[in-house]
Amino acid sequence: MTESLLSLDDVDSFYGRIQALRGVSLSVGAGEIVTLIGANGAGKTTTLMSICGQPAPSSGKVFFKGNDITGLPSDRIAHLGIAHAPEGRRIFPGLTVRENLQMGSIAARNSDGGKRMTEIFDLFPRLSDRQGQRGGTLSGGEQQMLAIGRALMAEPDLLLLDEPSLGLAPLIVRQIFDVIGRLRDEKGMTILLVEQNAHHALRLADRGYVLINGRVSLSGSGKELLENKEVRGAYLEGTL
Repeated sequence: MTESLLSLDDVDSFYGRIQALRGVSLSVGAGEIVTLIGANGAGKTTTLMSICGQPAPSSGKVFFKGNDITGLPSDRIAHLGIAHAPEGRRIFPGLTVRENLQMGSIAARNSDGGKRMTEIFDLFPRLSDRQGQRGGTLSGGEQQMLAIGRALMAEPDLLLLDEPSLGLAPLIVRQIFDVIGRLRDEKGMTILLVEQNAHHALRLADRGYVLINGRVSLSGSGKELLENKEVRGAYLEGTL
């Protein structure tokens, strides 16, 4: 594995009195796609949220570029180079596509937003065709493209993607995963991917972790997990 860009060391996280993560340790190397798979409620989304500081880990540490970012405010974490495309897209429905993308540049460390927007339109030509259209009138697939594009406008070193294929038609899912692969292969982007479509995620990922009840139960390369009997039985039946 390449040098670690992100690492979690024995992280516990709570929502009120409910413990969502239990001693989670993982790492993401620079230029890797690492995926988290598991059932609903396994702690996948909470892992991404804890990296972003909402909720902040109650114990354990989160390191980014070798620095302890545990407990930092979310806006500070974003300005350090971590962008999050959350589950459910959460675009601004009343703003146009271009305005949504501009909102994503608030945390950018480089002022050349025009160049970044051009690159995003290259990745997602549909967004270029709909620059003046309000986000709330886009299809589900287009909204997901916009959510990813908005995160990329921050020019992050680490991109957190939460369920990018959720609720999308198979053709759009393939397009989304093709773009995720291009971000790694052509741009060297480091990506931590939460995804219930384990087959697509593991085929694409360099490495993966399986979460069960807030704990890491298995880890390995994408290929190793695809071939693991436990993983195939629990997450891959009917998807191959």
